[in-house]
Amino acid sequence: MSSERHIQLLPDHVANKIAAGEVVDRPASVVKELVENALDAGATQVDVQIVAGGRKLISVSDNGSGMNRDDALLSVERHATSKIRDVDDIERIGTLGFRGEALAAISAVAQFTLTTRRRDAESGTEVVIHGGKMQAVRDVGCPVGTTIHVRHLLFNVPARRKFLRSEQTELSHVRQAFLVYALSHPSVGFRLTVDEREVYRLAAGASVEDRLRDLFGPDLVKALRPVDYHAHDVTLRGYAGLPAASRADRAEQYIFINTRPASAPLLNYAVGEAYHTLLPHGRHPVLFLYVELDPSLVDVNVHPAKKEVRFRSPGDVRDAVIAGIRESLERASPNPELSSTASRTSGAAIGAEPPPARKPLITIENLPPARTFSYPRMPMIPSESPATSAGSRSDGGRAVDKDRGQSPWAWCRILGQVGGLYVVLETDEGLVLMDPHAAHERILFEKYMSEVLANKVTSQGLLTPETVDLAPRDALRVRENVSLLRKMGFGISEFGGDSFIVDALPACLGQSSAAALLTAVSASLEEAGARGGTERWSEESIAQAACKTAVKARDRLNLDEIERLVVDLAGAEMPYTCPHGRPTIIFMSFNELHKKFGRT
Repeated sequence: MSSERHIQLLPDHVANKIAAGEVVDRPASVVKELVENALDAGATQVDVQIVAGGRKLISVSDNGSGMNRDDALLSVERHATSKIRDVDDIERIGTLGFRGEALAAISAVAQFTLTTRRRDAESGTEVVIHGGKMQAVRDVGCPVGTTIHVRHLLFNVPARRKFLRSEQTELSHVRQAFLVYALSHPSVGFRLTVDEREVYRLAAGASVEDRLRDLFGPDLVKALRPVDYHAHDVTLRGYAGLPAASRADRAEQYIFINTRPASAPLLNYAVGEAYHTLLPHGRHPVLFLYVELDPSLVDVNVHPAKKEVRFRSPGDVRDAVIAGIRESLERASPNPELSSTASRTSGAAIGAEPPPARKPLITIENLPPARTFSYPRMPMIPSESPATSAGSRSDGGRAVDKDRGQSPWAWCRILGQVGGLYVVLETDEGLVLMDPHAAHERILFEKYMSEVLANKVTSQGLLTPETVDLAPRDALRVRENVSLLRKMGFGISEFGGDSFIVDALPACLGQSSAAALLTAVSASLEEAGARGGTERWSEESIAQAACKTAVKARDRLNLDEIERLVVDLAGAEMPYTCPHGRPTIIFMSFNELHKKFGRT
């Protein structure tokens, strides 16, 4: 008996079940596809109903354009769509859906009912399908828009149904999918009902900030700073979280590309670069970022579930994301933990008179006496840079407000040092502990970086010129950027082949190895491009230099030295962390102190 297998066409019901495996892997994916269809139909209100984690019922209703009978019947056929007409349309997709697979796949593995009516029709159409088999098509009375009920998902594919998790787990995925689309379209009203209990009711016409407050609460919103940036035909809007609001994973990073929830390795890299010297390893920022660009510049037809995209000009998108987030953080107002109205015990503001003088504290172990002083709003030092940076650009980006955000405090009093290390400050809002080493690192880092990015670096000649031999690829990248390196304080010239003569280094990096620095330059240029790479290697090298130069732990500082640190830190662009992401200050409000002492 021959074991040869002949090629044959699969029946439609088998093909549909196979397609469903790509589109429908759990109830959340059904919610995703149906909500996308509702949004593409122009809905201003979308209602989602879930029973038993989506196993028994998933219902999505919208007030969009609706369909006539012929369109309703075509909508459940494979590769039937109203969103593209020919292959050229794939090059500039402006809708969330476009493949025409979702309804056919869902109706193949569930008990499916579609009810729809156009605004100009007297009655609507109901289509009933069970496991891919048409059961009924009839006229019905219904509101304008479309309602789809999906009951007993995967009832006819028991092997796959066994892979569904518990009701609570599936529900958590459904809620996450709901939340993502509620964020991507804040102007649309959304409602989620779970087991006949309303979980979310989000009003239509909301702003992004309103939607964030409704979904995440006011405390998180206070830790966010607005992003508003445009360069290279890329527009960024949204909110970036301050370092103090970081998380252990990327669960609260939401990126939307032309309102499409999607990701790309490039974007993860860019976000990491933007926070490179602000967060320690293993911490991730909170981010709500809306990226807008011409649909022809982005390819959404990459992943079966449309979860990933590619860009035609990835370098432009990468640089825009880095610069946009940096700009947002550098003009950030005070950390909400330090300025929350909920924790204020005084109405003092920047530039206001300090609170009434308090009785001097008893000093111990010859600590310096308490000193009181206040801070005006401090202007940002302007810088000119050929590299991509948030404060200065020559790439056609929008002009940036050069005024630095407010100081972390309006007024403070230095109380002294404890443990031979930490500086204790009293502010109008509470108690601050400052790590002098981390604070000095941040101050030196920003000073050195401003010099580098402004091409005003002081060079330090080497006693003996150093010959550096590089690998061929590293040598090529360094050779192509010799003039840029000279502007940044390197005394460098080609020596033939893959060798270079280095006779001077930037003064702030004078203790570093020339070979190590040039290798770092090459690696950064390869990874981040000429502009971003220049800034990246500078940041890493200067962060190390700042760490070596800063005051050390256990250094006993006098009052003048402490005051200089406090003043300089108050004027820093990002005063809350050192270049390696460690906190420079820890704040405890008077309200927290009152609670600990039982005074509330």
